[in-house]
Amino acid sequence: MIPLSTKDTFIFHCHPEISCFNECCRDLNQFLYPYDILRLTGHLKLHSSQFLKQYTSCHTGPSTGLPMMTLRPLAGIERICPFVSDEGCTVYPNRPASCRIYPLARAISRNRQTGRIQERFALLKEPHCRGRTGKKAWTAGQWMKNQQLDEYNRMNDQMISLISLKNQHAERSLSRKTARMFYLACYDLDRFREQILYHGLADDMEPSPDTRARITEDDLFLLEFGMNWIKQALRAELAAQPTRRDR
Repeated sequence: MIPLSTKDTFIFHCHPEISCFNECCRDLNQFLYPYDILRLTGHLKLHSSQFLKQYTSCHTGPSTGLPMMTLRPLAGIERICPFVSDEGCTVYPNRPASCRIYPLARAISRNRQTGRIQERFALLKEPHCRGRTGKKAWTAGQWMKNQQLDEYNRMNDQMISLISLKNQHAERSLSRKTARMFYLACYDLDRFREQILYHGLADDMEPSPDTRARITEDDLFLLEFGMNWIKQALRAELAAQPTRRDR
């Protein structure tokens, strides 16, 4: 990984004629953000529960205790992406953020004084990749725009904020109820919608009639509502738990 400033340029061009085409879709160990799952579920026209059962594996974050999702590769030693074909990606318009951003890596931090998010980039150089032999030069900003990453980054940064919140209270475990609601609100959106519309949420967190109407029709609004709701629930539960020092 080579640090990259916003003004530095790099060479990259991936296309079907290149010898390594589809190689990055093998030996898969791919984390999925909630927005990745929203886009893939919509592309495949699946209920979120069906998508999660068929295409993902759920893990517990070792430091946070939060449920995390990875894309489940096809059976076999090559661990191939379930969405790749000889012609390329079959879900390309809605491919995950980690596919879009390659060959870059992005990290963020929040300025404590201004509250603004600051980005840092690095260039990944892997032996199998021949995309660096092209002629097209990019800056990180140009690559973000070309790969339509603005909405992905905006939503993924909200997830990172949730993880950061839990990391501040790493010694405190979540109740089974909150962990389940985290899973629903972040990943299993169709079931989360059903929970809201037919069973309700905590009395002090019930959505307004206008919000319920938007939740019914707008998946992106539902995800943002869910992540904000989880942030409130996390803060409330973590604040109510004694720390080890208090016990």
